[in-house]
Amino acid sequence: MSPAQIEGNTRYEIASAADSHAVAKRDACIHAARHLRSNETIFIDCGTTLIHLVELIPDDCQVTAICYALNVAERLTRKPNVTMIMLGGHYHPSSTSFAADYDLDRLGDFGINVAFLSAAGVDMQRGATCAAFHEARVKQKAISLARESYLVVDSSKIGKLQRAFFAPMSAFRAIITEHGETPVTEK
Repeated sequence: MSPAQIEGNTRYEIASAADSHAVAKRDACIHAARHLRSNETIFIDCGTTLIHLVELIPDDCQVTAICYALNVAERLTRKPNVTMIMLGGHYHPSSTSFAADYDLDRLGDFGINVAFLSAAGVDMQRGATCAAFHEARVKQKAISLARESYLVVDSSKIGKLQRAFFAPMSAFRAIITEHGETPVTEK
């Protein structure tokens, strides 16, 4: 992969990412929403894709949702039957997310049924990547604890590589895009 294909020098800003591929992000989340089940604990990653998943949580669905981003948390507060757990730590304005070692340890106290992860880049050989190293650590911990992990991205992320690697494709049960769900097979 040439340096031009690695997009790690482009600074991620949540405000500019919100409108980019918004319809595809919502469509991917419509497919992901079938993995929402009442009385379970879910992890919802940061970024602009999974805010659409939060909007799709039915009002009568009782879940505990763990998050670490303000934009996700703000939407979760609108859901009447969601118990929200917000991880804290150092605030990162570019992604409106938080990160701290002590909350990574705290995350281990929860039984996560389903983790919904987003990525800024998905290389089918190298795996899932994001723009920020602090996010990679949170994502890795959530994946390690979850019974099921799904990578939810719009197809514009496929073939891209960002600077912070967080998981091989085999870490996910499936990759979900606006085109549907594709199970990940072990090699």
